[in-house]
Amino acid sequence: MAQQRALPQSKETLLQSYNKRLKDDIKSIMDNFTEIIKTAKIEDETQVSRATQGEQDNYEMHVRAANIVRAGESLMKLVSDLKQFLILNDFPSVNEAIDQRNQQLRTLQEECDRKLITLRDEISIDLYELEEEYYSS
Repeated sequence: MAQQRALPQSKETLLQSYNKRLKDDIKSIMDNFTEIIKTAKIEDETQVSRATQGEQDNYEMHVRAANIVRAGESLMKLVSDLKQFLILNDFPSVNEAIDQRNQQLRTLQEECDRKLITLRDEISIDLYELEEEYYSS
């Protein structure tokens, strides 16, 4: 969505920080996932016993999985912040929604006024006829 006018400096800075958070969190997810995949590979014999190496790998995978979850939660918070930013700073769409609702209500008011005028005219005619009948009898 192309913006029609330049944003104030504070909003621009805020949007840049959102963009940086997005890139950092996605990079964190990718890096941690890549490292989990690398850790899952079985290596040849090393100086550390297989049991010790397995425990170390298991611990590393848990830590990296926790990092992925943290980055995912950070992305969810970012989405929430972006929604809040949009709601609080999207004055043109808020004004448009208000104008549309005002137009709908004006149309409804005009329709009700027309119906009331028609009803008034019909009642007036009926009342006149009733008065004629009453006074002629």
